[in-house]
Amino acid sequence: MYKINCLNPISKEGLSKLTADYALTDEINEAEGILVRSASMHEMELPGKLLAVARAGAGTNNIPLDKCAEQGIVVFNTPGANANGVKELVIAGMLLAARDVVGGIEWVKTSCEDENIAKAAEKEKKNFAGTEIMGKKLGVIGLGAIGVKVANAAIHLGMEVYGYDPYLSVNAAWQLSGKVKHVINVDDIYAECDYITVHVPLLDSTKGMINKEAIAKMKEGVVLLNFARDLLANEADVLEGLESGKIAHYVSDFPNPTTAGKKGCIVIPHLGASTEESEDNCAVMAVEEMMDYLANGNIRNSVNYPACDMGVCTKAGRVAIFHKNIANMITKFTAEFGDKGINITDMMNKSRGEYAYTMLDIEAPAPEEAVKALEQIEGVFRVRVVKA
Repeated sequence: MYKINCLNPISKEGLSKLTADYALTDEINEAEGILVRSASMHEMELPGKLLAVARAGAGTNNIPLDKCAEQGIVVFNTPGANANGVKELVIAGMLLAARDVVGGIEWVKTSCEDENIAKAAEKEKKNFAGTEIMGKKLGVIGLGAIGVKVANAAIHLGMEVYGYDPYLSVNAAWQLSGKVKHVINVDDIYAECDYITVHVPLLDSTKGMINKEAIAKMKEGVVLLNFARDLLANEADVLEGLESGKIAHYVSDFPNPTTAGKKGCIVIPHLGASTEESEDNCAVMAVEEMMDYLANGNIRNSVNYPACDMGVCTKAGRVAIFHKNIANMITKFTAEFGDKGINITDMMNKSRGEYAYTMLDIEAPAPEEAVKALEQIEGVFRVRVVKA
């Protein structure tokens, strides 16, 4: 039986998917699997028995990915599970920027004692008038699970949508509305669009991508929306753009001292995925990924190891090897079983950057001496007997 520890409260909908082969434990040192949301693991001493960490969400900044990889611990996330919740809030953000709904609500609150509030509202409402988003141009930078949903929803709302993603996946392309104009230069979005929303991962290449140079290329009165990561925008440059009038509004889901309460900033307290449905979806996906890995050795949606799926093992044994992505490793692995007269019936080797993962299905249970010999090969991080 595999033991699972939850570092954060995890949706009951997800935990209900655990079968009789899994048990929850409060003792982290007993855990073969960890389910986590926002708790930081960077200062943790990782348990020796730990095989997998599943993040019920997309971001994994709270998990030491390389440290886990070098100990043969697979880290999963749940891309797309919260996409609809984020999409709906992005649409709400556009509407909040187009119409001064928040200002109007605040006026009503301050005027609640006025018995003539209805009459006064007819005079005051002109101060909160705005524009419609129908017919406006929206630029979507990043056409992953969330970006595609935002683009498609905007099409249905009557917007003219431009999409930019140099790494557009085949799956995303199939889901994207044919009415979205796919551009190959992000500058086209900056030059053409009234609204620009960013949906890319935070990488060295994307950090601060919304900066003074990018803003200078944008239309006067542009609305910027950031529901991906706050560091994608150089917010000091954004504030300068707001001050000059180049930017009409900056809508962000990441409160911080730079933008909170500043004129032109509509800052939401990180509510993008904070829906019951999103939390349930993320938990279910995280649990299912972890169970498939622990039971079968299959990896999907890992952020530190490559995807690798050999289904359910029907042979006598299955061995998984975590190792550096260097030459001649496969030859060394197969030789260990060949020397002991054990036939390998199926094999899969995948790599991701400097890390690699190899699964071997064999016709006899893996001998202990073979496992120990594999562990001694230079460049091997961990050897796991999935099926003895």
